[in-house]
Amino acid sequence: MDAQLVAVVAVIVVALAFDYTNGFHDAANAIATSVSTRALTPRAGLLMAAVGNFVGAHLGGHVAKTVGSGIVDLPAGLSSLGVVFAGVIGAIAWNLITWYFGIPSSSSHALFGGLVGATLGAVWLGHDGKVLWGGILEKVIIPMVASPLVGFLLGGIVMLAIMWIFRRGQPRKLTRGFRLAQTVSAAAMSVGHGMQDAAKTMGIVVLALYAGGYQDNTTHIPEWVFLASSTVLALGTYAGGWRIIRTLGRKVIDLDPPQGFAAETVAAGVLFTTSQLGLPISTTHTITSAIMGVGATKRLSAVRWNVAGNIVTAWVLTFPAAALIAVLSYLAVRPLF
Repeated sequence: MDAQLVAVVAVIVVALAFDYTNGFHDAANAIATSVSTRALTPRAGLLMAAVGNFVGAHLGGHVAKTVGSGIVDLPAGLSSLGVVFAGVIGAIAWNLITWYFGIPSSSSHALFGGLVGATLGAVWLGHDGKVLWGGILEKVIIPMVASPLVGFLLGGIVMLAIMWIFRRGQPRKLTRGFRLAQTVSAAAMSVGHGMQDAAKTMGIVVLALYAGGYQDNTTHIPEWVFLASSTVLALGTYAGGWRIIRTLGRKVIDLDPPQGFAAETVAAGVLFTTSQLGLPISTTHTITSAIMGVGATKRLSAVRWNVAGNIVTAWVLTFPAAALIAVLSYLAVRPLF
């Protein structure tokens, strides 16, 4: 087995490891609201999320093609695989740090930050390669600002609409009805998460195949890449990320079933729309901001803004923190590539 093939296999393995951490880190995105309102038991919710992620991964080809190109121009030769390897290590490390503290950060932005940091490290050491800052602005910065705003506003609007439509309903019947409805909205959220997040791993695997000379473009996605990425994401999701589930489901606001349904419906709608447009956005930012928007319709004090502030701080730190870890990782693994 030659060095090039070993390097490609190493990158694919670490990409799938990222995929697994993404699953248990972001499992909360799909089921935290349903679990907190008791619409689903934790294990039933995780199983639904795993299946939804598996299905959604097969629908996320547009996002995978975006991730595979438009963020960085890799150095030539074997060093390009070192850049991808170090970039994914940076993303994994930040996922584990935020998971440990129960902070719902963006795996997507951690991945982008890692790739940028590793590329800058390679350039600093004298290799060719380039960060496409226009692509970063379009695919990272603008969505990082826009998706929380859209999630917050739509969450509030949908919740106000629900409150008006069902203003004469009996609370007990409405609670039962929305718990049932949440099984649908949670399933949709799970599919949307798979469309976005499994697609990002697929993009990295395709990038590795291209950099290693086993593929002549970054747009074709082999079927085995779909299957591997979706299966590993589903397994990671089923493993669960209880620390983050508790943060999203209980610490931001105390959700009831109508609020949970509104937040999940908004987030799923945004994820489906952006996935079809090939725009990689953060599922974490979207569902968290939707939960905040839903809670704010009750009263502003219903949202625990100190917790929300910690989450937003983590959002801002994610890209540069993952980039810094990736730079250090690249310096460490450079002799191997």
